[in-house]
Amino acid sequence: MALNGLQIQKLLPKTNCKECGANTCLAFAMKLAAKKAELSECPYASEEAIAVLGADNEPPVKQLTLGSDINTKIGGETVLYRHEKTFINDTMLAINIDDDAGDAQETLNKIKDYQLERVGEILILNAVAITQKSGDAAKFAALAKKAFEITKLPLILRSDDTKAIKEAAAAVSGTNSVIAGVNKDNVDELLACAKEHSMILSIAGELDEITAITRKLKADGFNNMVMQFEADSLAATFQLNSIARIAAIKDNVKELGYATLKFVDTGDELTDTVMAINEIEKFGGVCVLPKFDAAQLVNLMTLRLNIYTDPQKPIQMEPKIYPIGEPDRNSMVFVTTNFSLTYFIVSGEIENSGISAWLVVPECEGFSVLTAWSAGKFSGTSIAKFIKEADLESMVDTRTISIPGYVAQISGELEEALPGWKVAVAPQEAADIESYIKAFNR
Repeated sequence: MALNGLQIQKLLPKTNCKECGANTCLAFAMKLAAKKAELSECPYASEEAIAVLGADNEPPVKQLTLGSDINTKIGGETVLYRHEKTFINDTMLAINIDDDAGDAQETLNKIKDYQLERVGEILILNAVAITQKSGDAAKFAALAKKAFEITKLPLILRSDDTKAIKEAAAAVSGTNSVIAGVNKDNVDELLACAKEHSMILSIAGELDEITAITRKLKADGFNNMVMQFEADSLAATFQLNSIARIAAIKDNVKELGYATLKFVDTGDELTDTVMAINEIEKFGGVCVLPKFDAAQLVNLMTLRLNIYTDPQKPIQMEPKIYPIGEPDRNSMVFVTTNFSLTYFIVSGEIENSGISAWLVVPECEGFSVLTAWSAGKFSGTSIAKFIKEADLESMVDTRTISIPGYVAQISGELEEALPGWKVAVAPQEAADIESYIKAFNR
């Protein structure tokens, strides 16, 4: 049973040192009880406290690390909805390769080389699934070994043949990879394999079957598991993912406190994409796609980035003066906030216009233009202060700076704070920047 704040406070050092970020040990205890802090934040926690509170303070959904060379975490979640706090670990996206596929080498190279840049983030694939179709255990193991050597990504091994699984697990021993399709008939045999080769077991079956197996394994001291619900329809998958997450977080059902694994392969590309979207939006831990499709991945990864961005910490650019293209001392000067999306939209429109320019990006705590202005983070005074500290005047001969149209009202304040400069008001919408630049340079 979870301890309340007063019970937790009795186990803390009661020094009120504030080094954990809370004003008192009682306040920290309340945060621990609410799952809004971790015991590791207390530098003076006793061994007794660690022993008693360690398990109690674990996230409701167990966090696991997959892989060895490129580590990827799943689970670790504490809330049902991202606005309550944030989601911790992205849904892993994996590509399946059958061991009898003629283009396996080509697909592995595509997986290794795939990168997608979005608002300054480099997004990659997270795992490779190897499915045995050949009936040849040696061939299955060889492809698993090759997949890890080429991509360095964690693997998901899928076969109905326990002999083939054991051989493949031995070939990639120590990689923290996943053995898929573990059920009541093979769990004992594959448990020994998982322990020997540092593997994670994906427990497959109906909800009750999975619960029974995870309960047994957890009681026996094995806790490196994910859940693989056997559901073919979108509605059933949605329901099972939701039931498991609600049970783990709201009701503290430890048997369901694990991330999920889902193979998406309906035979229809559009349906596969919808199923993958459901995994990203509804608590999926690992989503295995049936093939490498760059067009599909762009959409899924962009959605995942949006869902798993911390809503309390907007993606930010480093505050500084950015050269767009190859600007010189007479190039135009623009200013915007350090919210990454705003920066990339504005810089992209400047590039599209065919000119080079300087883009001044002051510290705005990652807010958009209007939000930063309303919060007092994007004013004429603060922009002028940043320009002086960055020594823009020594970099350019021009003395005209273009500000976003939505904050035209700060133009007078900025001119007062920057003597000798003229402030021009750019359009409100970034899409109009190109025409604004053409008119400006006539």
